Amino acid sequence: MHLELENIFTSQLPADTNEKNETRQVLNACFSYVSPRIPSNPKLIHATEEVAELIGISKEELESEDFVNYFSGKKVIPNSRPYAMNYAGHQFGNWAGQLGDGRAISLTEIKYKDQVFALQLKGAGSTPYSRKADGLAVLRSSIREHLCSEAMFHLGVPTTRSLSLILTGDAVLRDVMYDGNPNYEKGAVVCRVAPSFIRFGNFELFSSQNDITTLKLLVDFTIKNYYPDINSFGKEKYLDFFKSVSNKTREMIVHWQRVGFVHGVMNTDNMSILGLTIDYGPYGWLEDYNYNWTPNTTDKEQRRYRFENQPNVAQWNLYQLANALYPLIKEAKPLELLLQEFQQMYHSNYIDMMQSKLGLKKIDAEDGKLIAKLEKNLQLSETDMTLFFRELSSVKKNASPSESIATINDAFYKPEEIKKEILKSWKNWFEKYLNRLKLEEQSDEERKTAMNSVNPKYVLRNYMAKLAIDAAEEEDYSILKELHEVLKKPFDEQADYTKWYAKRPDWARNKIGSSMLSCSS
Repeated sequence: MHLELENIFTSQLPADTNEKNETRQVLNACFSYVSPRIPSNPKLIHATEEVAELIGISKEELESEDFVNYFSGKKVIPNSRPYAMNYAGHQFGNWAGQLGDGRAISLTEIKYKDQVFALQLKGAGSTPYSRKADGLAVLRSSIREHLCSEAMFHLGVPTTRSLSLILTGDAVLRDVMYDGNPNYEKGAVVCRVAPSFIRFGNFELFSSQNDITTLKLLVDFTIKNYYPDINSFGKEKYLDFFKSVSNKTREMIVHWQRVGFVHGVMNTDNMSILGLTIDYGPYGWLEDYNYNWTPNTTDKEQRRYRFENQPNVAQWNLYQLANALYPLIKEAKPLELLLQEFQQMYHSNYIDMMQSKLGLKKIDAEDGKLIAKLEKNLQLSETDMTLFFRELSSVKKNASPSESIATINDAFYKPEEIKKEILKSWKNWFEKYLNRLKLEEQSDEERKTAMNSVNPKYVLRNYMAKLAIDAAEEEDYSILKELHEVLKKPFDEQADYTKWYAKRPDWARNKIGSSMLSCSS
């Protein structure tokens, strides 16, 4: 297997001079060299052919012994030196200090068709940043990351990708609910692919240590390699950088809200400097349209990372990045203005996005009120977000409000229990929506096509991932592979797979692993 190595990160930034793999504070270094843990009996469960093709690996190479060895950590890719990144971060709003890649090891960076990709193993063993953990990952969390990375990409959401899912053959001890009852689970490794895995926390680390020399090196490196359109100088260059990161972050969050994705752990060390969705842990999709829902059991009291709050947390995280960049700019006002701009532009982008979900092309000053009323209605009764917007595309311009409610009726979890006053509120909304549709020039069929291009039919609901995991634990990977295929075409009808177009089943309503999840993996 031939890979063209292009190690820009390790060749252009300072390394940790201590090469012992032991937990410690690392100063004045962007990374530490470290070797993956050698698995006892690696076995490939699944590989993503599209990602392999993206980075120049053939289908034949995917099936080779070398592939399994390199992407499980059993062997090191020739002429490469694996490493773990050094970064800090705020976790649940609190400063956590140095964190770093505790269970992620970057194998190398490669160049293919003039693009550079970082290849990173998640779950390949301990690093100097593992703190008290083992650096390993279990099969259940690895399946979730592998499936979700690709699902998000095909939904049009900026994301890291997943090349492969490999069993290590080793058992890993985990306490799933942090209740003092640990059990051994199957170990696994995922290979993640992205242009870079640099996070907000990389910059926070050096700023917090007053290591301005390394901070500047890292920022200049990031601009040169990932924001080449920035050609300004001095503080303006760093302001332009912050603005670009803000824009990419805002675009990512708008996409999350479009498809109902909830990340679950938006710590600053989980925020990509490239505006990519990164670190798939206790994520989830909205089932019923509950603004206050968080999939993370650790967050169930504070609900900091609930669906409704994701834009606010993104802005808060950008505020922390602004603080980290301040030593290079030394002016607060322009950074504050850019943070205000984030909020203003997010609101505008959100309205645009919701208009597209509703099939509205013309601009109307009252659309904001129409959207706000819809969001209130969706929370009056248990209503499935994905089904609602998908079925809404079938509403006809000349339909009555009652006929329109019948069209989206399957989106209600308990339609027979909906109170009269709620139905009245829905009829009132549909009256306004149907009148609004009459301002549109597109036909019902044209509008349906447009709506179905932004409102997915298939998303990776937690219960679906749980079914794949339960089967995989018994060495049955058929559901995993089927979901991987279904989620490649989330906007298509896919008549053979309509069983996955359904509301969450009752058994999954409050089941751990199907509703909420812990960070344990």
